Parts: sequence; structure tokens; C-alpha cells
Amino acid sequence: MSQPRKQGQRAKTRPSGAVARRLRASIVIVIAIAAAAAIAVGFWWSQSRKAGNPPAVTEKAGARFNPALEKLIGQWQRPDGDYIIEIRSIEPDGKMNAAYFNPLPIHVEKAEVSQMGETFSIVIVLNDANYPGSTYTLSYDAARDILRGSYFQAAKRQTYGVYFIRWQQ
Repeated sequence: MSQPRKQGQRAKTRPSGAVARRLRASIVIVIAIAAAAAIAVGFWWSQSRKAGNPPAVTEKAGARFNPALEKLIGQWQRPDGDYIIEIRSIEPDGKMNAAYFNPLPIHVEKAEVSQMGETFSIVIVLNDANYPGSTYTLSYDAARDILRGSYFQAAKRQTYGVYFIRWQQ
């Protein structure tokens, strides 16, 4: 037998059948949308990182391109995580078309390469949520085929020593 309610107590109620069905349907729809978004991002991710798209080296009228820069083109991974730099192309003036992934894409505000003697120096400036002004300053070590240098994490105002190895898919 049920006990009588005390003054001020509410009766426990369950949602009606129709409300419960709508709630379950809403949850299923949200899960389906999230799954579709995850599949779309995964497809985009795999397509954007396929090796089948050859990198471009652009020649501009009157500008001389250093063919040695071509060895920088490709994908580079930091061994301590899922951090990927993808150098897609290099202009004769040193501007690079580069992407950065952690593991999702992070907006690259500026990417440039310069040469001093036999050394190539790369600067990549990120500008995205949690990355405003974070900067990689790297040098290419031809003997080891690695990019080595520092990463300034602007949000924490800390600099870390880092290196990237050529990434093989």
C-alpha cells in the first residue's frame, strides 16, 4: 500500500508515453548527427592528408627558387604526440602553404622558410582557439632529415624544445 503524501511533497510522475518517445527520438537524432559529423571529418581528414596529391613548388616571374627547399615539402610528425606539420608548397619568396594538425586542423596564420648558408629556418605561427600566437621556430637538419627547434605555447607563455620526423603513412 502506498503511504499518504505529507504536506508539501510532490507526487512522483513519469513522462507520458508520447513525451518519452519524443525524448528518445531526439536523443537518436543527436547521436546520428554526431556520427555523421565524425564520419565527414574523418573523410575530410583522410582526403586532405593523402600522399597522392603532389606538392607544388611555384615559380614566379623574376624570382629564383632554391630546389633544395623541395626536401622540406611533406608531412612531419612530432614523436611526442599527434602533432603534424604538412608543408604543401613553397613560394620563391619563402612563403609556405602549410597546415598544422593536433590531430584536428589548427589555423596557420603565417608560414615561412628562410636560408642562412646551408641552413633552412622555418617559422610557423598558429592562430586558432587555444593557439593565438603560438609559434614553431625550426631548422632543417639534413643529416638526420628532421626539423628541430622550439615551440612557444602562447597561452601558457612557455617554450619547449621540439623536433619533427618525416611522417610515413
